Amino acid sequence: MAKQRGKQRISVSIYGQQYTVVGEEPPAHVKEVAHIVDRKMREIKKRNPYLDTTRLAVLTAVNIVDDYMKLIKENERLNEEINQESTTGDE
Repeated sequence: MAKQRGKQRISVSIYGQQYTVVGEEPPAHVKEVAHIVDRKMREIKKRNPYLDTTRLAVLTAVNIVDDYMKLIKENERLNEEINQESTTGDE
């Protein structure tokens, strides 16, 4: 199990803006998350150059949650597949 940490303040840059994130996750994790958000924002802006920052942020959130939900469904599908294999393998 991971070692418990107190809340930490980590400074990150997302789409040219500095943010201070307060949380218990390791700084490397927070920086990686910020990097992914920054990269996704830049990717969407490249395809839609006339988006204002608010719309860009909302579309980025929608895209990231879409990716997340697809991963959850894929994980559930794989777990069901594993459970079916272990059930049929025991007979």
